[in-house]
Amino acid sequence: MKAGKEQWFPMVLQLKGSVIAAIYKNVLCCGIFGVIISILHYFKFPVSQPILGSVIPSIVLGLLLVFRTNTAYERFWEGRKSWGSIVNTVRNLARQIWVTIDEISPEDRKDKIAALRLLVAFAVATKLHLRGEPVNRELQELMPSSMYLELKIMNNPPIEVAFWIGDYLQRQYNRNCLNSYQLTSMQELLNNLVDNLGICERILRTPMPLAYAIHLKQLLFLYCLLLPFQMVDSLGWWTGVIAALVSFTLFGIEAIGLEIENPFGYDANDLPLDTICNTMKRNIEDLMSLSPNVRSHINNVNNTEDFSVS
Repeated sequence: MKAGKEQWFPMVLQLKGSVIAAIYKNVLCCGIFGVIISILHYFKFPVSQPILGSVIPSIVLGLLLVFRTNTAYERFWEGRKSWGSIVNTVRNLARQIWVTIDEISPEDRKDKIAALRLLVAFAVATKLHLRGEPVNRELQELMPSSMYLELKIMNNPPIEVAFWIGDYLQRQYNRNCLNSYQLTSMQELLNNLVDNLGICERILRTPMPLAYAIHLKQLLFLYCLLLPFQMVDSLGWWTGVIAALVSFTLFGIEAIGLEIENPFGYDANDLPLDTICNTMKRNIEDLMSLSPNVRSHINNVNNTEDFSVS
């Protein structure tokens, strides 16, 4: 609790991650316009029009802003859940591949390692795909050169990586290195990866309807434009300050919705996809450092126990 109290005030003054940079020009314009209305009112111009407050009811604008923000946050949270599912599925599938698939020849261990790295490659390829970036060296480190060159010409690299993983599983089944139940379980996990890719693509390619976004901006502009006329008679020279504060609130809420609408970029409020992918890579490397020969490990434990009893 004490740490939270210490962080509260510095967070109030924090600029990184806030929407101030995106809205300060609009706020300044509203404040300056409020000052102009104050000057006109001071020189007895008939600018005081309290009736204008009923043109755009505050509750209507508030509901529109809340709906806009909630819709954007729903997209952000759905993207986060999808990436959380990708992380868990990669871990589960990697564990099953490493432990379940039998190693008949010395090359099987290398094939397992290549398959596990392809799981990380799927996550990295998904990240690049969602950001609209080409295949790069981050993927080159996770696969053979032939695969990397083939991946560079693909329209949807994550799907190709998923195909390679599925092909590896099928080959191991054909070699009797895993049974049909194990193959089905792993294929379901692989399908889950592709499903989450589709969810992220749907979030990315389904923007907020343009007519709604335009109408909300128009209402915001009109409301902030009419606000000084409503307040100048009672606030006088404070009209510009209060108009700026109100516009800061309204434009800030609208900018937050824009900020989190696409959660896959590089903004401070976007999902930390680089960190998530690096975490998966470390998890896979840790898994590959363990011995998958569970039976021999159990036998060693049993032999130790028998020796201690005797």
